[in-house]
Amino acid sequence: MDDRGGEGGSFVAVRRGLHQGTACHSTGSSAWLGRGLSCVCAQRRDFEDHPSFELTPAQEECLHRLQNRINIGYDSSNPEHQEALKALWHAAFPEEQLHGLMSEQWKEMGWQGKDPSTDFRGGGFISLENLLYFARHFPDLLQKKEGDRAMWEYPFAVAGVNITFMLIQMLDFEAVKPRTLVGATFLKLLTDNESAFDLLYCIAFKLMDHKWLDMHASYMDFNTVMKATRHQLEMELLQEDIVRLEDLPSYNLLSR
Repeated sequence: MDDRGGEGGSFVAVRRGLHQGTACHSTGSSAWLGRGLSCVCAQRRDFEDHPSFELTPAQEECLHRLQNRINIGYDSSNPEHQEALKALWHAAFPEEQLHGLMSEQWKEMGWQGKDPSTDFRGGGFISLENLLYFARHFPDLLQKKEGDRAMWEYPFAVAGVNITFMLIQMLDFEAVKPRTLVGATFLKLLTDNESAFDLLYCIAFKLMDHKWLDMHASYMDFNTVMKATRHQLEMELLQEDIVRLEDLPSYNLLSR
């Protein structure tokens, strides 16, 4: 794992195993997300100084269920994972037949090669679940018609995997208990809505795309856009009048 960085930590896209003592353990393996994009995931060295927040039994149960999802790696030999990948294709391109799980067609969706499973190494199966939720609930957003599109854009699918990883880091969900106010606040929303993480993913994706346009970003600006996206999400989640995700100002972007 890349351990560079000073006070702010290094920004790398790697998976980190859950700390010992959780109800669900990770393999602890690290992997890069993609070959060109790295997400804004600060690997800080001062985790020991972070406070932990007490959880209700219901919050602990929701957290453990989400952590179990996070710890499922993508397995290209698993029929359930194969079907989910096919479902993602059909949701994105309902009129175009997929010729195989390994096909040059996947590049049309923004995967970096003909085998999309290689891009899931860092995000795990939950990143595919997030993309599929996004495609099924907000299919119009997959077309990215809003605004003047850039000539050199981010790879849609790989960006989606990075967003999953960014949210896990932002919410500190690989810890036994959240050590940030943002993570503790989100757990309250998750207790009321078990799809809250998937919905937050959709909000984050649309917010990232919106900022991409506003900043006239290019491929090389991806990390800068992700930093701005994460910062705005953190600010919005901490607003006093937020009692559900639909109250976030950025939620309105999903209707555009």
